Amino acid sequence: MVKRKGYLFILVIALSALLLAGCNSGDAAEEYTVATDNNFVPFEFLNEDTGEMEGFDIDLIKAVADEAGFKVNIESMKFDGVVSGMQSGRFDIGIAGMTITEERKETIDFSDPYYDAGLMIAVNKDNNEIKSEDDLAGKKVGTRSGTTSEAYIKENHPDAELVTFPGIVEAYMDLESGRLDAVMYDVPNVQYYVSNDSAKLKTVGDILQGEKYGIAFPKDSDLVEDVNKALETLKENGTYDDIYEKWFGERKYGTESSE
Repeated sequence: MVKRKGYLFILVIALSALLLAGCNSGDAAEEYTVATDNNFVPFEFLNEDTGEMEGFDIDLIKAVADEAGFKVNIESMKFDGVVSGMQSGRFDIGIAGMTITEERKETIDFSDPYYDAGLMIAVNKDNNEIKSEDDLAGKKVGTRSGTTSEAYIKENHPDAELVTFPGIVEAYMDLESGRLDAVMYDVPNVQYYVSNDSAKLKTVGDILQGEKYGIAFPKDSDLVEDVNKALETLKENGTYDDIYEKWFGERKYGTESSE
């Protein structure tokens, strides 16, 4: 009888432990790996003082994760690696100022747009020859490889000498040194470098090819719907505007602060 009670006691303890483990695993938030660009100011870049990634995209994906109820582990890499990582399914989420295009939508999924962008041309401040894209014929024009700006130059300016770089910072450096005549890239990044470049560079012409950024996912990801719902909530409750104002100095939707 004593032996039987002992067995029952052990069985009760074992069942209790299993139930407790089940409850704890149910409470634990899922964690997803987020691939991001390693240097696309002000969207994502490494803070050398803290060793942490910062930027508009970084703050936004963390806010989305909080709203949707999951955790994120951020990994930085070259832009090409973000795109290929989505196509192969190596990463769960990608956020890197990535333009939503029909070509990319064939191999990866996107969230609803979260940022309105476009392309812009930068030249040296003393350059008076290039006033718009109409003046790019015969000129050395730099941009980042694997981007929509590279595709735009190839398609619309075959008579320009296209020079591509793995990172856009190298393009700006070559522009400043005179090895390039112009740089074409995403509007917010060009504007950032022009405004933080001690007036060595300037922008010319109009904004080209209106674009929209989206959060990327492997094809048929179950996360798309949850992320879209979170994005919508952040835009409505003022959190998106708080983040936008932090990095761009204005509120996109004119909502009140969420704080």
